[in-house]
Amino acid sequence: MKIKVGFGFDVHQLKDGADFWLGGIMIPHTKGSIGHSDADVLIHTICDALLGAANLRDIGFHFPPSDSKYKGIDSKILLKDVVALVEEKGFSIGNIDATIALQEPKINPHIPEMKKVLSSIMNIEEDDVSIKATTTERLGFEGREEGVSAYAVVLIQK
Repeated sequence: MKIKVGFGFDVHQLKDGADFWLGGIMIPHTKGSIGHSDADVLIHTICDALLGAANLRDIGFHFPPSDSKYKGIDSKILLKDVVALVEEKGFSIGNIDATIALQEPKINPHIPEMKKVLSSIMNIEEDDVSIKATTTERLGFEGREEGVSAYAVVLIQK
């Protein structure tokens, strides 16, 4: 068996009045992420970790922001496409471990639904998707509520 790990990181600016997509669900909040797609920082991080593990470059390479067909796209579609690319190389996903850094809103109540959505897209068990949330104790851009960041580690196997 061949095992590989990948690491992902992403950050998005927060803006008043924008929709806040995170982990494939809309989170009610006064601010939301902005970006070329729906700006789902967690899904983008997981995509980069999966692509990195399979040595398939990064999300910007496969879905460039310069391509208008990705403008406003649902990141769940991007994740589904990334999973297909990983599977084309003969790998399956073992597990995902992700952390979201954000001051507000509180994410913990939404984690079960995010796990359900993400595991369904990736065809893995909910128990194989770990999502954690942390604040930055009001430090940095996350602490000032100017942005959100996410980190993920994935394991894939052949």
